[in-house]
Amino acid sequence: MSEKNRLKITDVKIIPFKEYRTIGEMEPAWDPGRSRPHDFGAESFVEIHTDQGLTGIGPSVDARLIPSIKEYLLGEDPFDIERHAHVLRYYAWGAAYHGTAGVDIALWDLIGKATGQPLYKIWGGGSDKVIPYASLIILSTPEERAEMAIRLMEEGWKAIKVRIHHQTLTDDIRTVQSVIEAVGDKMTVMVDANQAESNGTWQPGVQWDYRRAAETSLALQELGVYWLEEPLTGFEFDKLAQLNASVHMPIAGGEGLPGLHDFLRVCQRDSYDILQPEILVLHGATAMRKIGTLAELYGKQIVPHNGGGNLGVIAHLHLVASWSHAPFLEMLHDPPIGDYMHGFSIMKDPPTLKDDGFIFVPQGPGLGVEIDRSLIQKE
Repeated sequence: MSEKNRLKITDVKIIPFKEYRTIGEMEPAWDPGRSRPHDFGAESFVEIHTDQGLTGIGPSVDARLIPSIKEYLLGEDPFDIERHAHVLRYYAWGAAYHGTAGVDIALWDLIGKATGQPLYKIWGGGSDKVIPYASLIILSTPEERAEMAIRLMEEGWKAIKVRIHHQTLTDDIRTVQSVIEAVGDKMTVMVDANQAESNGTWQPGVQWDYRRAAETSLALQELGVYWLEEPLTGFEFDKLAQLNASVHMPIAGGEGLPGLHDFLRVCQRDSYDILQPEILVLHGATAMRKIGTLAELYGKQIVPHNGGGNLGVIAHLHLVASWSHAPFLEMLHDPPIGDYMHGFSIMKDPPTLKDDGFIFVPQGPGLGVEIDRSLIQKE
């Protein structure tokens, strides 16, 4: 691009929504004993403006980071995204889910808009549709989870992820078995133990030791479960590798790992068969794409973690569509309170599950979605 046509960033803003309310409360499996509110919409999103009238959008960031972000990005070309990712990591890193991922995603959205291409095309093409799986949120009872699975199957979902870590292994297996008996071979069933919620040695709920993880893995393997996710804490790479070698059912994880070097260790030690990086933990799609290449190099599948519920999920949708080794897209969906459409409500005409169980990738440039401007808070 010539100097005359080069884009220049002129502003970075956090735009608040006026439409943000609590739908209800749910007690997530990974935080037992504490009900959390589930909301309609989002509090805000990021906009990056340019001198040629193009605007990129992304998930929101911590407002305290904006001055440092603007100090570096104003006057810069969004196409220099590799350098931007490294500099922002140094000057404006921020906490997971509140860091600079929204800025990185908005920069990629700008690149797509400047070139007139959807991101999945820029990232390598692939398919224009992917298979999402309904990622359930609560533990509940075997009977209720089976009823939910049947409902989702009838709506067209091809895959479902069930949460476990009840007090006993027997209750865990009974829950999964009830779901599998309810849907037969019409849905792929994954299972999440949520044992890697903490980077330390403690987290709420039942904490598994290696024996519990191993016995659960063997039982789920017998049931035909597609994968077991996060059966041990996230940095027990050697124990995870030992567990992974003991079963032919894939072991999945990685949602809390913060850097490329962590995933390299996972691959070198064969801790997981399926990598699950999170765009809001890795601070953007620039890093996520490197994890995709790493997974391909080591012959592993990649299925990103949930993406925060709104624009991060759309970025994941483009990534999954661009990877031949990404079989599914995670979508947190436990209706009615935990319906994925609550997060998608900030967008005009968002992508939705079709009757055949697929979700189509938006074909507009960049992320391919627009914010519903009627929901934006007036100044």
